[in-house]
Amino acid sequence: MVIVDTSAWIQFFNRPESAERHAIDVLIDADRAVMVGVVLAELLQGCRTSQESSAILSEVRGLRFLDTDFATWRRTGELSRALRSRGVTLPLPDILIAALATEHNCPVYTLDPHFEQIPGLSLYRPSRQRFIAR
Repeated sequence: MVIVDTSAWIQFFNRPESAERHAIDVLIDADRAVMVGVVLAELLQGCRTSQESSAILSEVRGLRFLDTDFATWRRTGELSRALRSRGVTLPLPDILIAALATEHNCPVYTLDPHFEQIPGLSLYRPSRQRFIAR
């Protein structure tokens, strides 16, 4: 399972010939792409029309969905505190994604480099050699 971050989904929806589109298609085909609530909310908040919203919901509706619970939120707060004590302040949604990823032992596919600052977080790096531009 791979949590796909908002930054990768944006490329998926906006650039159909992109490497990100290909990588996410591969994850979806292999039933490895995972959606989390905060990513879904971020995608939907960026929609300009109800048609865009419907297209996103249609695409992600069949994906596995990881819920948050008390332990996830606790882990999120503790991770944020630990990062801040080292002088690193990251957006709370991204810390939540990292907490879910570590809780479920799955990597995150993201284009945001600040995820690299989160200790113990695995990042998904798709093979660029498999991508063939059409």
